[in-house]
Amino acid sequence: MTTAANPYAGNLADRDALGVLEATPGRLREAAERLRTQGLLEESLAPGKWSARKIICHLADCEIAFGYRWRQVAAQPGHVIQTFDQDLWAAPYDALPASEALESFCALRQWNCAWIAGLPRDAFVKPATHPERGELTLATLLETTAGHDLHHFAQLDRIVAKGGR
Repeated sequence: MTTAANPYAGNLADRDALGVLEATPGRLREAAERLRTQGLLEESLAPGKWSARKIICHLADCEIAFGYRWRQVAAQPGHVIQTFDQDLWAAPYDALPASEALESFCALRQWNCAWIAGLPRDAFVKPATHPERGELTLATLLETTAGHDLHHFAQLDRIVAKGGR
């Protein structure tokens, strides 16, 4: 796995991508509860950065986009992945509750993991093209998502640590 194809490769390190994907809903529920009970859902790491609530909203949006990408790569030979601007997608986050984003994320991730489990082995090596990252496979996309999950967990953990000061 290269960092060019997967900018989150360093976050994943030697962890199993599917294991991370499956564990994320439980970890996110725990993190969201900790943030809620400590009154930190609206805290961010720095001015201009997303709050913990907005990070949870972002994860829900990404689960929609990433699951759609995975299905396209698995189903369509030579698929060219469509990118999205996460900041434009984030515009409505001010009006969205963390609880709904969390429930949406968890339901979608459960469904996506069930879908992944049913794929034939050759689906994971099918090539696709990302306009910014070049050629990659479904396996690389799954590794990227797992690393992305871990990236945002690190942010949420830092918000909790910062809030405890």
